[in-house]
Amino acid sequence: MSRADSLFIENCKDILKNGVWDTDYEVRPRWEDGTPAHTIKKFGVVNRYDLSEEFPILTVRRTALKSAIDELLWIWQKKSNRVSELKSRIWDSWQDENGTIGKAYGYQLGKKHKYREGMFDQVDRVLYDLKNNPTSRRIMTNIYNHDELCDMQLYPCAYSVTFNVSGNKLNAILHQRSQDMLTANGWNTCQYAVLVHMMAQVSNLLPGELMHVIADAHIYDRHIPLVEELMKKETFDAPKFIMNPEKRDFYDFTVDDFKLEGYQYSDFDSKIPVAI
Repeated sequence: MSRADSLFIENCKDILKNGVWDTDYEVRPRWEDGTPAHTIKKFGVVNRYDLSEEFPILTVRRTALKSAIDELLWIWQKKSNRVSELKSRIWDSWQDENGTIGKAYGYQLGKKHKYREGMFDQVDRVLYDLKNNPTSRRIMTNIYNHDELCDMQLYPCAYSVTFNVSGNKLNAILHQRSQDMLTANGWNTCQYAVLVHMMAQVSNLLPGELMHVIADAHIYDRHIPLVEELMKKETFDAPKFIMNPEKRDFYDFTVDDFKLEGYQYSDFDSKIPVAI
């Protein structure tokens, strides 16, 4: 069983056994038929993954790694908010009349800010500090810009990353205000594990630990039978993660520079209802 499987199953069991329902409240999300999409949740879930030991990908179901990386590069490398520049269709229902998700995600990472050393956007500032100030305790990004939340189609879920160098290893903490455990847990974990690998390689460091801090880890009411089904699936060992070792510029990476060797996973063909 992979570390990702172990934590996912443990988290879901805990949520279903000890979680709190929001059925006493009016909620924003709706199912396609207009019914309120209620959740059961745990507050303050913290998961740790040692990236030097294994790559944190689920095997109880397949994670489409290339699609996850495509979204990661769309946000962190292209710094885009234009939905047409994303190969998958995961943001289609959130795009505005201009074909964007508003001033969210990549838009925020791409905004330049004034520092003593000059003008940087948030990604370039991280890259600069990892190479020039690796002992800094100020290497972080934050895209939860209160001044422009009103111009975002969706407030950022994964909103902040804190990077920290320990010896020759790069560690990171991903802060997430909200996470749909069924659809997003494995997806986000893979994405930010890849980001740590990328940042480490271009900074002459080794990947260390990824800590994932989730404020509201929830399971939607109509997802419960699917989660219960997943928790009974056969699990496998984590596959080997392979990244092109020749890439030394963060902006040179493409989706084709990443692959998994020996990825085994259980079949999961159930259609997942989507709450909007």
